[in-house]
Amino acid sequence: MAVKINGETIEDALIKQEADRLRPDYKQVFNEQPEEEQEAQLMEWSKENVIERTLLTQEAKSRDIPLPQEEIEKQLEEIKERVEGQGEDAQKLTDDVEKKIKEDIELQMKVEQLIKDVTGKAADPTDDEISKFYEENKENFKTPQRVRVSHIVKHLDWQTDEKTAQEIMDGALKELETGTPFEKLAAQHSDCPDSGGDLGYIVKGQMVEEFEDVVFNLGVGSYSGIFRTRFGFHIAKVYDRTEESYQKLDEVKKNIVEELQKQKHEALINAFVDNLKIKATIEEA
Repeated sequence: MAVKINGETIEDALIKQEADRLRPDYKQVFNEQPEEEQEAQLMEWSKENVIERTLLTQEAKSRDIPLPQEEIEKQLEEIKERVEGQGEDAQKLTDDVEKKIKEDIELQMKVEQLIKDVTGKAADPTDDEISKFYEENKENFKTPQRVRVSHIVKHLDWQTDEKTAQEIMDGALKELETGTPFEKLAAQHSDCPDSGGDLGYIVKGQMVEEFEDVVFNLGVGSYSGIFRTRFGFHIAKVYDRTEESYQKLDEVKKNIVEELQKQKHEALINAFVDNLKIKATIEEA
């Protein structure tokens, strides 16, 4: 799979290294794809990534890009400090190794500056583009229904059997019905007594289904009867509720601008690299 780009040979090992870097995320997204197809597609994408990076690097090398020498020296010193460490057993960099590190720093800075030069041509997102993005992606700006809930819970374990747990919860419910504050009962009887059993605001999907079926059907200020989940017995109380809503454009405008800028930058880089590919000589090595 080795490839030659404008006369520069890119070894197969570098493409495999790129594949190893991409593999975890690739498999997560394409986990239903047959293994053989996964690997073939992954290797092809890895090869393309390496080709594109090589073309950018070659272009950066060919340009007279001024670099801040003080920044190069600073990065070099930081690397030397990390490598050489402290003490008598510290490894001393040879002149040749130090020279190679400095060349790598300079090349990386050239590539970064080249990318900045290319993306610097991107126009700022217009108000129409921002509004269009907001409308087309409005579901991403939805705030789900939330309830602020506290609970009294008795877990079932080697210390507390079902009968004992039920008796404790029956007693707590009777006290609650006679006016004892929920928070006081949580502190006295719950296996999770901190902050009066307060779980804060929760959204659907955050807790087990049996718990959510109860609390999302309680009114503000109401408490439930005793109910069961796989964690044990519960009594829950809802303190507040916020209904499902959409964030306003002004609230998410900054994030939209950043996303649109990112898209514009990626489009410019992709077009720039595509142009480099057209001019390049790329062949199997």
